[in-house]
Amino acid sequence: MISITLLATCVLTPIEKLILLKMYRNCYIGGKHTSEDNIPKGFPKHLQGDARKALKSLIRQGYVIPKTTSYGLQVSLNSRRIAEIRQILES
Repeated sequence: MISITLLATCVLTPIEKLILLKMYRNCYIGGKHTSEDNIPKGFPKHLQGDARKALKSLIRQGYVIPKTTSYGLQVSLNSRRIAEIRQILES
C-alpha cells in the first residue's frame, strides 16, 4: 500500500503523460510492444528529442517495460501498474 501511495504522488511531465496516453490508446500493454523509435513519431520535430528522454525516464520509473530483441529495443506499458497509469491519465 505504501509504495502505491508514493508512486501516485510522482509528478510526470506533459510529454510523459502523452507517451503513456499514446501507448495506452494503442494497447501496448504487457506482451504487446512497439519499437522505441515509434514513440516519438507524431510529436512535433522540435519535441522528438524530449520525447525520447521522457521515454527513458518512464522506463526508469517503471511505467514502461523495455524488451531487448535482435532487431532493437521494444517497449510496452507495465501491466502490473496499469491501474496507476489509468489514474494518471484521468487526472
